[in-house]
Amino acid sequence: MRILLFMVMCLSGINAVADDVADERREAGTSPNMRVHVLRLRPGQDLFSSLQDYAKRHEIRAGIVLTTVGSLEEARLRLADRSVETAYKGKMEIVSLVGTIDAGSAHLHLSVSDGRGRTVGGHLVKGCRVYTTAEVAIGELADLRFSRETDPESGYAELKIDPVK
Repeated sequence: MRILLFMVMCLSGINAVADDVADERREAGTSPNMRVHVLRLRPGQDLFSSLQDYAKRHEIRAGIVLTTVGSLEEARLRLADRSVETAYKGKMEIVSLVGTIDAGSAHLHLSVSDGRGRTVGGHLVKGCRVYTTAEVAIGELADLRFSRETDPESGYAELKIDPVK
C-alpha cells in the first residue's frame, strides 16, 4: 500500500510539472464557469461561416463545440495531411463536430456519413451547406480567452489559452 501511495504521489508531481510547463506556454487553462449557447441552422446555411459569425456576434472569447446533430447536402473538408479541400455532394448526416472557436478563429473537425454509412472526417471549412437542420451547442468558457499564434514546431497557427483578468 505504501508503494502505491508513493507512486500516486510521484505521478501527481509529474503532472503538476507538466501543467506548469503547459501554463507557461499558454497551452492549458481551466474555467469553472461555462455558459452554453444553442443554435439551429436552417437549410442552405454554411456551417462554418454561420458558426464563425455567431461567435463574432456574441463575442465568444473561448468556445468549445459540445455537440452537433443535423445534416448536410454538401460538405467540404481538408483531410489529414492535405493542403487542398475535398468536396462531397449528397445527403449526409453530421455524426460529429468538435473543436474550439472564438470571435476571430475556429479549429473544427467534422465527420459525416452518407446513406450507406460510409464516414469521412477532416477540418471543417467553408462550403458545408445544411440540408435540413444543424443543431449546435457551444460552451463558452467565461474565464478564458483563446488566440492563435504560429508555433515554430508545427508551423501552424496553434491555440493559445489565456486567463481573463
